[in-house]
Amino acid sequence: MNAPSSPALFAASDLTWPAENVSTLGPFTLRHAPGAGGRGNCATADKTATITEIDAAIAAMHAQGGPRLFMIRQSRDAADFPHDDALDATLASRGYIAVSATVMMVAPAAPLAALELPRVRAFTVWEPLAIQHDIWEEGGILAPRRAVMMRAQCPKAALLGRLNDHPACAGFLGYDRAHRLSMLHALYVLPPQRRQGMAMNALTMAARWTLAEGGTHIGLAVEASNASARALYAGAGFVEAGTYHYRMHPEDTK
Repeated sequence: MNAPSSPALFAASDLTWPAENVSTLGPFTLRHAPGAGGRGNCATADKTATITEIDAAIAAMHAQGGPRLFMIRQSRDAADFPHDDALDATLASRGYIAVSATVMMVAPAAPLAALELPRVRAFTVWEPLAIQHDIWEEGGILAPRRAVMMRAQCPKAALLGRLNDHPACAGFLGYDRAHRLSMLHALYVLPPQRRQGMAMNALTMAARWTLAEGGTHIGLAVEASNASARALYAGAGFVEAGTYHYRMHPEDTK
């Protein structure tokens, strides 16, 4: 079976990690969700944008009280996001700073799901339990980002991992039926429980949930600078399917 395309991954990310408000302004899709991170507070270009249209998007984001932030998507196929490179160059020429380089990765669910999973090491629930909120809180995944999970209008689950008879990790799964693709967000393993196979157990449980929903693949986003996480995911069968970074107004980086 073919892996989902880069545009499919970005569409699934939008569906499963939705902004509070989404609007269209000229060639741009504008997202706004205070405190929910870059994906919930950025603009993406759906068509080639003129300087006037870029300025209008900047003004609209500033008026909302959010960062003046544009997501620049890239794929192996230049036709996937044909407007982003030109937008990137224009914003760079105006002093916008490149931040938060991120890699989108995808893996087939079946091989991961077939891995051995010790009993009571990982399971899924909805709604999230208090202990999952506590784990996310410790990992800096604060209430505005957890609110994203609650408002996602898709099949979803909160993942909980246990190790050594103690809670060990939490994550959020959302499923995109159109692309038969689940997205894993907000995976956080508590520091004392790391390097003991907990992350792989979580990925196995996520893959099993994906198959149960009728999906074929699982995707996620990881910071490009996080070499250890990228190596873990690559070892689990994930491959790079696209990248993105943001261009941010220099005043908003302070």
